[in-house]
Amino acid sequence: MATPIVGITPISAICFFGYGLGLKLQTPSQANTKYGVMQTFVAGMVSGAFTTLFIAPGERIKCLLQIQQASGAEVKYAGPVDCAKQIYRNSGAKGVFKGSVATFIRDVPGNGVYFLTYELMKKTLTPEGGSSANLGAGRTLLAGGVAGMMICIYAFPADTLKSRMQTAPDGHYRNLRHVFTTLYKQEGLMSLYKGFSAAIIRSFPANAACLCGFEFALRFLNWAAPSL
Repeated sequence: MATPIVGITPISAICFFGYGLGLKLQTPSQANTKYGVMQTFVAGMVSGAFTTLFIAPGERIKCLLQIQQASGAEVKYAGPVDCAKQIYRNSGAKGVFKGSVATFIRDVPGNGVYFLTYELMKKTLTPEGGSSANLGAGRTLLAGGVAGMMICIYAFPADTLKSRMQTAPDGHYRNLRHVFTTLYKQEGLMSLYKGFSAAIIRSFPANAACLCGFEFALRFLNWAAPSL
């Protein structure tokens, strides 16, 4: 629990910063200074690229600690810091970033899907003549929840492959393709979706709360410090 709790706040901040930067790097394609569908998707992908660099080592550590706890075997890692030290000592930086390609495949297009779905849902839920920037809490929660479900649907298979690679002994898999072919031959295609039901149920409230919190924090900052 310590790793995700400590990591979620800065990772979310980096995610939203990357999205904002991705928008600023583009010129709005519509006459009303609104960004187009593809521009929103690209901005989301920029966000995913930012988070991948920071999240990949934490994901590796989290997966190893979860496997250790679930197996009930002899304790190898005393905690996140000890886990990171042992990985680096045994495998160097390559070991710390093991599974980063899968994380990239999951998060870069995934964040594009995430933010695009969120913006489209906000637009759909905005009353005629109104502004999506002033959407109420209920509709913002709904938009965020649907966005969370969409990224879960897209990202879950890549996340499964990433977890298998990150928790396997060194040398067990040659690359991400080898993980997929091995998993497919031994357990079938649906093995990519093991645990999907719990993940999709969790994704709605978690992302609804996250995006709603972001929106209202942003509104508060705009009110409290408009020149910031």
